[in-house]
Amino acid sequence: MSFFHFLSKRFRDSSFIWGFAALLAGSCLFLNHMEQGLLKQNMREVSSYHLEQGGTGEQTVETAADISSLSQLNARYALLMDAANRRVLFEKAGYEKVPMASTTKIMTLLVALENANPEDIVTVSSYAASMPDVQLNIRAGEQYRLGDLFYSLMLESHNDTAVAIAEHVGGSVEGFAAMMNAKAKELGAYNTNFVTPNGLDAPNHYTTAYDLALIASYAIENPRFLEIVQTPSYNFHEQGGKRSFTVNNKDRFLNSYEGAIGIKTGFTGNAGYCFVGAVNREGKQFVSVVLACGWPPHKTYKWKDTARLMDYGVTQYNMKEILAVGTTFQQIPVADSIEGKPVTPYVKDSVSLLLREDEKVSYDIELPANLTAPVKQDETLGKITISINDQVYQVLPLYSRESRTKITYAYILKKVLSRYFQVDYFTVK
Repeated sequence: MSFFHFLSKRFRDSSFIWGFAALLAGSCLFLNHMEQGLLKQNMREVSSYHLEQGGTGEQTVETAADISSLSQLNARYALLMDAANRRVLFEKAGYEKVPMASTTKIMTLLVALENANPEDIVTVSSYAASMPDVQLNIRAGEQYRLGDLFYSLMLESHNDTAVAIAEHVGGSVEGFAAMMNAKAKELGAYNTNFVTPNGLDAPNHYTTAYDLALIASYAIENPRFLEIVQTPSYNFHEQGGKRSFTVNNKDRFLNSYEGAIGIKTGFTGNAGYCFVGAVNREGKQFVSVVLACGWPPHKTYKWKDTARLMDYGVTQYNMKEILAVGTTFQQIPVADSIEGKPVTPYVKDSVSLLLREDEKVSYDIELPANLTAPVKQDETLGKITISINDQVYQVLPLYSRESRTKITYAYILKKVLSRYFQVDYFTVK
C-alpha cells in the first residue's frame, strides 16, 4: 500500500483531517516568516542599468548658424531657451545677476493681466506722472482704461504708465513689486528681484538671462499677452475725452525675422541695450535674451545678436522622439505568484524634444531585482531618468504591464487536498 493510498483512507477520519490541516498551517506560518525576510532583502536589491544613444563625439553639423557664430555675440549676457520645456540650448554668463531695464515690463504686464480687470479705470497719481522718459505724459488726476495702458506699456515702454498700472493693481509700487517677486518665484526665477515696475535703474533690481527667459516662456503661453505685444499700433484716449493717443510698436524684430512673435526691448545706463525675443517657426518655439548688448551708439547690436541666437536654434535643433509610449524594459521575476511568470516594466508617456544631431541621450533605469506577489497591473515598479549631455532632463515612473496573484495558504491547502486526496467535497475559501 502506497503512502498516499494510506493517507487517502485516513482522510475519511475528521480528526485526521484537522490534524493534517494544523500541520499544514504550522508549516505555512514558518514559510511566511521566511518569506518576510526574503521580501525585505528583495526590496534592498535594486537592478540599475544605463543606456545611451546619439552623441558621436567628433561629429559636427555644418550650417549657417554653427555655434561658432555665437562667439561673436556683443551681449555680455545671453541665453537661448526651448520655450516648450524651458531647456537651455545656449548661454553666455546666463546665470549672473544683472539689471534688465524695461524687459521688466514683461512681468508688469503678466501680473496685471492675471490680477486685474482690463475694464478697470485707473486714476493717475502725481508720482506716476513724474516718471522720466520714456513716458506717455499722463497727468495727475487723469483717468484711463487699464486695458488701454497695457499697449502704452509694451509698445512704447512708457515708464509713467508702468507706475500707474502698478499702483492700481498692487495698491502701491512696493505692493506691486511684491506681487512681481511672488510670481517670479512661482515660475522658478529664484535669482530675480523686482523693485520697480518699469525697470529704471534701482538698487537690488536685477535678474539673470535664464530667469528672464523663464518668465518670457511663460508669458508667451498667454494669448492676451501675445496679442498686445504683436499689435503694430493702438489708439486710445483718456476717459475725459480731452486727449487721445496713438502708440506704435518699437519691436523691430517682429517684422525683420521670420516667425518672430515678440517680445520686449529695454535700455538704461546701467543695463545697456536689452532685448527678449520669441520665435515660433517650423513647430519650434524659442525664447532668447540679450542683456548689456552694447551702449549708444550701438542700438542695433541687440537685433543682430537675437538673430544669431534664433538662427542657431532654428537650424541646429530638430524635434526627436527619445522615448515612445509603451516602451518595455527588462522583465522582473515574481516569487510566490499563482501565474509563475515575471512582470514587464513599461513607460506610459512619450518624450519628444528639440535636439542637436550631436547631443547624447542617456537613460538610467532603476528597478527591483525581484518581486514578491501580489503585484497589481500599473503598479509603480521603478523609474527611468533621461539625461541630455549628462544633465538630467526628465524622470518618469515605470509601471507593471501585468498583474500577479499571490499564492495563499488556503490556495496551497486546496491544491494539495485536490491533487493528492481527490477530496473534491472539501471546499476551502
